[in-house]
Amino acid sequence: AGCVHAHRAHGHLDLHLLGLPADTNPLGLDAPTVLAVSPLLRELILACTRGPLDDTPERLRLRAVLLDQLRASPQQAVQLPAPTDPRLAAVCDLLRRDPADPRGLAALAVIAGAGERTLSRLFRRELGMTFPQWRTQLRLYHALRMLADDLPVTTVAHRCGWSSTSAFIDVFRRAFGYTPGVHNRPRQDEPMAARRVGEPL
Repeated sequence: AGCVHAHRAHGHLDLHLLGLPADTNPLGLDAPTVLAVSPLLRELILACTRGPLDDTPERLRLRAVLLDQLRASPQQAVQLPAPTDPRLAAVCDLLRRDPADPRGLAALAVIAGAGERTLSRLFRRELGMTFPQWRTQLRLYHALRMLADDLPVTTVAHRCGWSSTSAFIDVFRRAFGYTPGVHNRPRQDEPMAARRVGEPL
């Protein structure tokens, strides 16, 4: 509550938005977070966004179960924090424009007008991760967007900077629990809604 935000959706999807009162925070979050959507949670979201939005006993029970399911939903590693330091922002903007840029932190530091060690400290302090971790998150984020637009896995791997398709598949599987080849295909164990990417601005 109180966090200004916007969304940009990628690929073909059905978007269901569910608002909760400002004082309802089942996970005790203080920042936007991406959650995994179980099959039950997906159906609860669909049920709560259909029909009249009234406070009948049935809808109140549905909402109570939905809040229970939200509490049990694991957070997904799709966070891409943005920096405030202008030197760090210059490096991050450069890589956002071209996630396949192979330059290391030392070469990027020269462009930003900062030392490599200074940038390394800024990545940890401002973004809570190392430079390689942030770059991997950036590449995965771009990969999700490209996969949502139905680009082939090999194309996505090369445009996002992986040295090989198999390296991309391995990193993607470790991050999300499934391969990029099945990202846009409905599976019985995970609803399609959980695999689309929304881009907070």
